[in-house]
Amino acid sequence: MPTTQTQTPSSFTSPDIRPTGPAGIKTPPVELEPAGTPSWSHRFLPPFVRGLLADLGWWQDPAPQPPSTHLEQTLAVLKRYGWCQSLDVTPTGRLCIRGAQNVLEKTGHTTPADRERAVHYMQEALGEAGITMQFFAWNDLPDQQFSAVEALLTEAARLARENGE
Repeated sequence: MPTTQTQTPSSFTSPDIRPTGPAGIKTPPVELEPAGTPSWSHRFLPPFVRGLLADLGWWQDPAPQPPSTHLEQTLAVLKRYGWCQSLDVTPTGRLCIRGAQNVLEKTGHTTPADRERAVHYMQEALGEAGITMQFFAWNDLPDQQFSAVEALLTEAARLARENGE
């Protein structure tokens, strides 16, 4: 199945490279790693360790992404590790929006300036909906649902793309 840009990173599957089981029955589709999401172990490597590993040729830092891609990666991280409220990261590894952004910035997937631009687009998307609070306070509202978080990040990424970012 060819992938298109409209698919979310977590929806990529590879049905053409599925092994066949007994009697030629195809196994379920293999999920590929979500594009641009750091692995669990990479979340804990300090920058100086990544630098040493890069010097040895064992590590390649990711290229920092523009705000639109950063917002899509933030959503992919939340889908991969789970979404939470009130904490940037829970003891079980679930993340809020700001926590997911922290992970992406810490692992080199975005720069502080591009992250700030992404925050601007989230605030703009909230403003269009008549919401004036900060995105992290909105994330923590008691009746908040992940579907609303997903819609916010998708809309903010769309706004960023429309502005060439």
